Amino acid sequence: MSQNKTPRTPVNTADPRRWAALAVVLIASFMDAVDVTVVNMALPSIEGDVGASTSQLQWITGGYALAFALGLITGGRLGDLFGRKRIFLLGVAGFTLTSLVCGISHSPELLLGGRIAQGAMAALMVPQVLSIIHVTFPERERGKVFGIYGAVMALGTVMGPLIGALIVEGDMMGWGWRPIFLVNIPLGIAGLVAGALVISESKAERAARLDVVGVVLAAAGLLALVLPLTQGRELVWPTWTYVSMAASVPLLALFLLWERRLTRRGGSPLVVLSLFSRRSFAGGQGVQLMFGLASGVFFLAWTLYLQLGLGWSPLKAGLSGLPLSAAMMAGAGLSMQVLVPRFGRVVLQVGAVLATASMLLFLYWARHYGADISQWQAIVPLIPMGLGMGLIVAPLTDLILSEVPHEHAGSASGLTNTTTQLGQAVGVALSSVVFFGHLGHGSPTDQAQRMPHAFADSLWYVAGVFAAAFVLLFAVPRLAGKKPADAGTQQQSTEQQEPIPAA
Repeated sequence: MSQNKTPRTPVNTADPRRWAALAVVLIASFMDAVDVTVVNMALPSIEGDVGASTSQLQWITGGYALAFALGLITGGRLGDLFGRKRIFLLGVAGFTLTSLVCGISHSPELLLGGRIAQGAMAALMVPQVLSIIHVTFPERERGKVFGIYGAVMALGTVMGPLIGALIVEGDMMGWGWRPIFLVNIPLGIAGLVAGALVISESKAERAARLDVVGVVLAAAGLLALVLPLTQGRELVWPTWTYVSMAASVPLLALFLLWERRLTRRGGSPLVVLSLFSRRSFAGGQGVQLMFGLASGVFFLAWTLYLQLGLGWSPLKAGLSGLPLSAAMMAGAGLSMQVLVPRFGRVVLQVGAVLATASMLLFLYWARHYGADISQWQAIVPLIPMGLGMGLIVAPLTDLILSEVPHEHAGSASGLTNTTTQLGQAVGVALSSVVFFGHLGHGSPTDQAQRMPHAFADSLWYVAGVFAAAFVLLFAVPRLAGKKPADAGTQQQSTEQQEPIPAA
C-alpha cells in the first residue's frame, strides 16, 4: 500500500487521543471567549490608569472583535491549506505573546495595538477548534461534542466579566487590571505543549491557494463600516464617516462578485458561497450575527451601567452576572441533550422569545427606577436572558455545520465564528450611537446621572435584535436537530456494525 504524504482526515475513525485534544482546544476557546468580555469590567480602571478616551475604550473592546472577525475566515482557510494543528499552535503562540504586550502596556495606544494583534492571533487559533472537532470525532459523537463546545464558549463569555472583576478588585501585586492579560501566558504555554502532543494534523484533501483578493476586499468592506461607527460620535460625524459607510456597500458587493467569479473559474474562494444553499447554514449564520450584535451592545453598556451608573464595585458587578452564567449553562445542557433532539427548531425560537422578554423587563425597571433600582431587580432579568441564550447558542453550531463537507470545514467554521465576532464588533461600534449617544458629553457626574436612562434606551435595540433572531430562525428547517424516535436503536446498530479501519 502506498504511503500517503498528506495527513489523513479522520472521518469515521476514532482517534484515541480525541478527548485529550478536545480538552486542549476547548481551553483555547475558553481563553478567547473570556478575553472578549474580561476587559469590560476593567474599563473604568484602564481609563484612569492609562488615560484612555471614550473612543479608545470602545476600540480596546471592539478592536479585538474587529480584528478577530476580519481574520477568522482567512484563519479557517489557512488551516484547511497548511494544516489545522500547525495553524492552531501558531495562533496559540501569537495569542500568548500579544497577551504579554497588553499586560505590560503603559499607554492607550500600545494597549489598543496589542488588543488588535491579539484578536488577529485569535483568528488563527479559534477556527481550527471547530475544524479539529469536525474532522477528529466520528459523526455519532459530534452532537455531544458541539454541545460541550457551545457550553464552554457561553461560559467563557459570561464568566469574563466576573474573572475581570475578581482580578481588578484583588489588585494582585499592585498590578491592577494587567493580570487579566498576563494570566493567558501560562495557559498559552501549557496549550502549546499539550497541543503538540495530542492533536492530530489534518488538512483539506485538495490543496488550493489562498484567496488574497477576497481577503483584501472583505477586510476593506468591514473596516469601512465599523471604523466610522466607532469614531463618528466622538468626532461629531465628519463627512468622511458617511462616505466610508456608503463605500462599505460596494466593497462588500464586489467581494461577493469576486468570490462567485473565482468559484466559476474553479479557484478556492475565501467564502464557499454554495454553503449558503443549505438552509441550516444560511439561517444559522443570520442568527449568529444577531447574537453577536446583541452581545456587543449589551455587555459593554451593562458593565458601565452597573459600575458608573449605579456605583457598584467591579466585584459586585461581576457577581451579579453569575445567575446569567448559571442560566446559560442550564439552557445549553437542556437544549442539546433533551429539548432539541425532541422538538427541533422551536427550542431555539423559545430561547429568542425568552431573551427578548428579559430585555423588555430590564428596560422597564431601569427606566422606572433609574439609579434606585435594587440589586435583585438588576439580576432577575439576566436569568431568562441566560436561559434563552443557552437554548440558542449550544445547538446552533451543530445545526450550522451538520451539512458541511469535510473539505470546507475550516472555511465554514471560520465563517461561523466570523458572523458572531463581526456582530460583536459592529454591536460595540453601534453602542456609540445607541448607548454613548444617549449618554452625551459632560462631566463624569452628569454622565453617571444619565447612565440608567442611556442603558434603558440601548435595551430597546438589544430586544429588537433578539426578536429578529426569532424571525430568522424560521429559515432553519423545522426538524433541524430533531432525532427520530428510533435514533437510539439505529445508532447502537451502526456502532455495532461499523468496521474498524485498517491501520
